[in-house]
Amino acid sequence: MAGVYIHIPFCKQKCSYCDFHFTTNQDRVCEMINGIVKELQMQKEYLKGDLVQTIYFGGGTPSILPYEEIKRLLETVYENYPVTPDAEITLEANPDDLNREKLLAMKNAGINRLSIGIQSFHNENLKLMNRAHSAEEAKNCLELVKETGFTNLSLDLIYGIPAENHTIWQKDLAAALAFHPHHISAYCLTIEEGTALANWIKKGSFQGVDEEFAAQQFEILMDTLAKNEYEQYEISNFCLPGYYSRHNSNYWKKGKYLGIGPSAHSYDGESRQFNVANNTKYLNALAEQRPQYLYEMLEPQDQVNEYIMTSLRTQWGCDLQLLQANFKHDLMAENTAYIHSLLESERAIIRDNHLILTNKGKLLADAITSELFLVKQ
Repeated sequence: MAGVYIHIPFCKQKCSYCDFHFTTNQDRVCEMINGIVKELQMQKEYLKGDLVQTIYFGGGTPSILPYEEIKRLLETVYENYPVTPDAEITLEANPDDLNREKLLAMKNAGINRLSIGIQSFHNENLKLMNRAHSAEEAKNCLELVKETGFTNLSLDLIYGIPAENHTIWQKDLAAALAFHPHHISAYCLTIEEGTALANWIKKGSFQGVDEEFAAQQFEILMDTLAKNEYEQYEISNFCLPGYYSRHNSNYWKKGKYLGIGPSAHSYDGESRQFNVANNTKYLNALAEQRPQYLYEMLEPQDQVNEYIMTSLRTQWGCDLQLLQANFKHDLMAENTAYIHSLLESERAIIRDNHLILTNKGKLLADAITSELFLVKQ
């Protein structure tokens, strides 16, 4: 399985928490689309003929584009790569970009999965995050999605937003579930360097929540979605049966993927490429027929650590036999005492030779994985 990711580096405005690569200046949209088309053509050998089963438009805000541009990019993928007939084709979207006409056009262009950045149904939270839509716009948009016949809908939500109690978060979850989405991605509000939130904290005008408050909201998230029959197949991702994000699951299972556009990453099973995170440099390099990216050949130790990190975030867990067969690494033998402590404290289980984190373990996933990493000598 292989995937193609296309990064659209444009947004209407900057969310206060966002540190992704994008610009709010849309003067060069047409030039950027031409550049992305060119890179798709130039990189067509990267996946070595592997069948493309997922295409993902991320950003930035892909829904900011006219549907004709999305259609053009899709046609370029189909012209240059072998794509399976049942490919999952996802578009990230914001509620304020979508109307009935655009939804129908996107569907006709080939988009069969929408990932909509709701973040919250509470207007004060949306203002704090500097989102361009209101709670009412979000709800109206989701009604339109249902009416236009999309059968694979994912919503993004954010928790860990300062509040007196958990009432707003519980209401956000209830509002989301009222629309019966097939998939929900929920992320804790994090303070990234260089964002508006980080600057507000430095100035003393904003204070984030403590770890305990955020952990309680994560537990509410897990409990609420489990009661509504959603599977937590990755720490931040939940779905109704059969509605895993095939694209993101490919990342977590170490499948190949090609990243197109400024700041996009690629992985071919042995090495990584990181496109330059600068629109001008990206376009200039393409004009000179030389895509600009950093290249990293992964050492066996790096591959082991990456596999441990990604696999432990999923419901399938870390395949101990795979580590032994592919990398000659016996995770149990190297970490006997620590893994036994995880089992005894009910933070992990071993099932079918897979080390799997429990709900208690998921609260400490980053700390647990770092303890299991191979350390460079």
